[in-house]
Amino acid sequence: MRKKVLWAVAPVAAVFLASCGGGGSDLIVDSDPNSCSIRSSSGSPVVVGSGVSGDPAAPEKASGYRLGLTAKYSSKYMAIANTPLATKAGCDVLKAGGTAVDAAIAMQAVLGLVEPQSSTVAGSAFMVYFDARTKKVVAYDGREAAPAAATGYYLARQNQDDANSPGPVPSARRSGRSIGVPGVMRMLDMAHKEHGKLAWSGLFDYGIKLSTNGFLIPGRLGDAIASNASNLALDANAMATYFHADGSPRKTGETMTNMPYAKTLKALATQGADALYTGDIAKAIVAKAAQSVGDDAGKTPITPSLMTLSDLASYKAKKREPVCTNYRSAYHVCTMSPPSSGGIAIAQSLGILGQFNLAQYAPTNPANEGGVPSVMGVHLVSEAERLAYADRDKYVADTDFIPLPAQGLASLLAPDYLKQRAALINPDKSMGTAAAGDFGPVPLGVDKTVEHGTTHLSVVDAYGNVVSMTTTVESSMGSFHMVEGFLLTNQLTDFSANPVDGSGQPIANRVAPGKRPRSTMAPTLVFKGSAPGDFVMATGSPGGGAIIQYVMKTVVGALDWGLDAQQATSLVNFGASNSPTTGVDGSNTTLDLTALVAGLKAKGHTVSTAAQSSGVATIMRVTKDGKTQLQGGADPRREGIVLGDGTL
Repeated sequence: MRKKVLWAVAPVAAVFLASCGGGGSDLIVDSDPNSCSIRSSSGSPVVVGSGVSGDPAAPEKASGYRLGLTAKYSSKYMAIANTPLATKAGCDVLKAGGTAVDAAIAMQAVLGLVEPQSSTVAGSAFMVYFDARTKKVVAYDGREAAPAAATGYYLARQNQDDANSPGPVPSARRSGRSIGVPGVMRMLDMAHKEHGKLAWSGLFDYGIKLSTNGFLIPGRLGDAIASNASNLALDANAMATYFHADGSPRKTGETMTNMPYAKTLKALATQGADALYTGDIAKAIVAKAAQSVGDDAGKTPITPSLMTLSDLASYKAKKREPVCTNYRSAYHVCTMSPPSSGGIAIAQSLGILGQFNLAQYAPTNPANEGGVPSVMGVHLVSEAERLAYADRDKYVADTDFIPLPAQGLASLLAPDYLKQRAALINPDKSMGTAAAGDFGPVPLGVDKTVEHGTTHLSVVDAYGNVVSMTTTVESSMGSFHMVEGFLLTNQLTDFSANPVDGSGQPIANRVAPGKRPRSTMAPTLVFKGSAPGDFVMATGSPGGGAIIQYVMKTVVGALDWGLDAQQATSLVNFGASNSPTTGVDGSNTTLDLTALVAGLKAKGHTVSTAAQSSGVATIMRVTKDGKTQLQGGADPRREGIVLGDGTL
């Protein structure tokens, strides 16, 4: 039963903290009871989102790496997102007595406005939730679904019943075929009915205020508008929102409003999630997805979606058992279950790494941005990931349609199986490309479909409940179809475009009516001991197919190498999917990675030092000055901040 609690600010003063948006300077806390605010180093109060000097939400040019971030502390609650305004939305809710789920709803509403290149209210999300009272962890599945009319060649052919038909135009992504039946709002509605405390209607207030009164365009959004201009130009709604009347793109630092989005949020606030799945907004979504020509002067042909109003009305979010595993007999790790492949891959990787003493391979000088990883540390983690990705690529999809092999999750995570996999790792030489594990005659082809952009938020409330939630529009700005102030995703391109591989074997992650595409999103929680209860860590990241690697380096950094929340988050990203290439993130150009790269090459790795745009958000529970506190870290590769109550 959804609780009806008045939306009111707690009468006691609270203290808030933030990691500053640039230059590494810390911001002193502020005791303003009415806003999640901070004090600048000069002592003057600064409200997040005000745009005045010292505001961490003041737009800067999107950069590769923010130096000098340090872990932030609070005593009762904490929120982290990849954009300051979304973090503030969550913090305000927590301060008003809301739960972690309440905060996540408010944050999602703001993300769809200020970070539309990564998230939308018509998108999808996975949430892993810890209930402090019952000591239970549950996984919420708000992944998009394929329309009921979609079949195997839906993404590959204009006429999906003709294997020789040409492909969708102008591309599978830009066509209506990439647009799935959205799931995030149904998921949040389900979670709120079970774990919400504040009234649903009030959780959209800050998003409505920002979209009505305006906000300053962040650097990453400004860059996304410019880089996607040609595709956005096919949509009149996108042009009206993100471009000036003369056709020039809105730029970083400009103030923009989005009145249609405010109208959508008001509808969601008053009508609940149904507003998106029935009625006028649902009709607008279906009509937009069915658009067959662009709004440009040339009327570019667009292959339409086959989504119907019935698809929207019948969509259901799902509660699933999380993927949980013990790590080194000291920790219990819970993460997302299928249709995400991320959780299984993380659990497998941890099980493989449990056979090695990783503690002896810690980074050097961790006080400097997490330090420089060791050659052996990167080698072992990357090799474990190769083995996990091999199983992922072959076996993991929406288990409501394609079961896992053998005895399912129990077989994939069986200790003896993971020991066998670990034995394949040569400490001196990379395996390059791993083979999937042998579970007998399983007639499935390998699918290496690449995923793209997302965003992540982590929240701990004053009651001890925890949310780790990854939410997505898929590629930057999704399908470029825009309606009622929000973008529609291209999430269905996470399916394999072809239902069979080159040898004719069916692919687990093929399109089917109502099926949910495989994801790599991996919101993750860690507890001490062998069961949920003693909370240690919440983390997760955007990053498409590399999410597994970003989460793994953060978890290993904290649990094996003793890094704090910010150090583990800032630590050089590294890892490998199932290919000979090992990534070593070059976004922090102040670190000398020469010896690391040379050492990996000596072990046979092909090394890429391209910058990696993770967006890790980590909250840990630690003991500081004899007191239990929350410790937070925001990814320096994006724009996020940490906000909470307490003292530094």
